[in-house]
Amino acid sequence: MTDTDYKTERIRPQQFHEIGGLEDWRVLGEGACAYFRTGSFAAGAQFVQAISELPRVGSGHPDVDLRDEGVTVRLITIGDFYGLSERDAELARQISAVARTLNIPADPSSVQTVQVTIDALVLPDVVPFWRALLGYEDRANSPEDLIDPHRRGAPFYFQQMDAPRPQRNRVHIDVWVPYDQAQARIAAAIAAGGRLVSDAYAPSHWVLADPEGNEACVGAAGWIENDPRGQ
Repeated sequence: MTDTDYKTERIRPQQFHEIGGLEDWRVLGEGACAYFRTGSFAAGAQFVQAISELPRVGSGHPDVDLRDEGVTVRLITIGDFYGLSERDAELARQISAVARTLNIPADPSSVQTVQVTIDALVLPDVVPFWRALLGYEDRANSPEDLIDPHRRGAPFYFQQMDAPRPQRNRVHIDVWVPYDQAQARIAAAIAAGGRLVSDAYAPSHWVLADPEGNEACVGAAGWIENDPRGQ
């Protein structure tokens, strides 16, 4: 079966997590991610080489970050939609199988992604500035999302405001963590001096603030239809 023959039908985060053999992976704000503790750069390079030889690798799949202590792998389909496909699920299963063959353990608690969110009154006026400044491009079928064409930098999300809010910051960070790590991350941030601003959208995300009122969101549910992803 060739790559073009394999199904690329979109699947939702919950569907992804219900598929057997994907226990190493967590769906975050930017695709399905897994972290493998290789222990050395050489072992990591061997792992990446083995991944490169899988039959459905190619055409932007997967994104791999090789470091001395481990390898992070991200899978996402970018095209008519921006999310996960059946192809991603199958490739994730194959990558985990390669890791087991090489005795490389996965650590799902070590993955996260970060997104920058900007509140704006008139998105068509604001988005072009950031697109030009960052050298980013529009996300597929979205007038409110910019992504790094090289898939390295954090994505930018532009949140529609109904009225000016000069008393609050208008730029905040969204931190996407594995669903089973969200409560621990929130507790750590509060213990470090932060406070919970709102849990109205939990378990999709929680709004926190630092001691001076600067806000951030902890997200844990990947993509959810009609999720405003902010305050």
